[in-house]
Amino acid sequence: MTPEPSLSASRKDDHLRLAAEQAAAPPARNDFDDVEFLHHALDGVDEQRVSLATRVGPWTWPVPLYLNGMTGGTETAERVNRALAIAARETGIPLASGSVGIALDDPAAAGGFRVIREENPDGFVMANIGAGRGPDDARRAVDLLGADALQLHVNPVQETVMPEGSRDFSSWPAAVEAVIAASPVPVIVKEVGFGLSRRTLARLADMGATIADVSGSGGTDFAAIENARRAGGGFSQLAGYGQSAVACLLDAPASGPQLLASGGVRGPLDVARSLALGARAAGVAGAFLRTALEGDAETAVAAAHDWIVRLRGVLALLGAASPSDLARTDLLLRGRVREFCDLRGIDAGAFARRADPLPPSTAPGEGPAPRRTM
Repeated sequence: MTPEPSLSASRKDDHLRLAAEQAAAPPARNDFDDVEFLHHALDGVDEQRVSLATRVGPWTWPVPLYLNGMTGGTETAERVNRALAIAARETGIPLASGSVGIALDDPAAAGGFRVIREENPDGFVMANIGAGRGPDDARRAVDLLGADALQLHVNPVQETVMPEGSRDFSSWPAAVEAVIAASPVPVIVKEVGFGLSRRTLARLADMGATIADVSGSGGTDFAAIENARRAGGGFSQLAGYGQSAVACLLDAPASGPQLLASGGVRGPLDVARSLALGARAAGVAGAFLRTALEGDAETAVAAAHDWIVRLRGVLALLGAASPSDLARTDLLLRGRVREFCDLRGIDAGAFARRADPLPPSTAPGEGPAPRRTM
């Protein structure tokens, strides 16, 4: 007789199914569309000169891109993680697991996570646990995957909507600080699609966090996913809740943690936009989920290679020989993003003048330079 799946395992497979449905019908726009590179037609560089290497914490990643945590702990999840691990192995892209809490509570679920290291023995791997977990669980998660880093996710919106979620968040700050202090590897604190505000990033810095993934809205929406799992719904108004990765990057404190960006990253241009706004690297999940669900490692590898090739081309077009060079590109911030900047006291116009100051003859309010006559 086939055993009944555990509640945690059933939830994991629900998440995969519902996330894949969202990925198949993405929003027509997100805040990345309000970030426009000012085109300078003679600024491009030789693509062969472009290095995609980026510094994140104590590491140098070969590309400013990572495959963010999606799942683990079930047969379906194992198939997904195997395909993603092979793609990461063949391209050098760092890879995060989904939350390993299910394996910490039920050792029988560990195989769906171990496959990540089995298929990618020398790659950069991030284990993932929730903010309600303690230092012992952090060490166990790192050991399970032989992880190079630990993602510690904070997800109060998801827990609020989740039928079986925890709604006592009062202990989270102390637990986060304890895990950061005790983890055997560097900790990356991340949201799950609702954003990390300026105040939250400042608090994380005070807790000892040195790296944070702002993980904003606009991608996989766990409020909508959990609401779909509730009998009768009831939390539909929380769909789309939170701030985008774009808004979080713009709002981040100068003295806060180093930043990673995920949430709504649809292609290499969005990766470049993230880097231009201050992220060291950008994470992607939904764009690879459908391929990974089919267990198609070959297609996942091809897709990862394609992202790298196109990202190098975008950097060359923008005159950036490295990801850090994008911090000097001119950006036009429009629409909702411009409104967010106005409300939060951020000088949106300054981003349009980063490459060169406007010459006096064309400075705002002075009009065009006089036309030369013979």
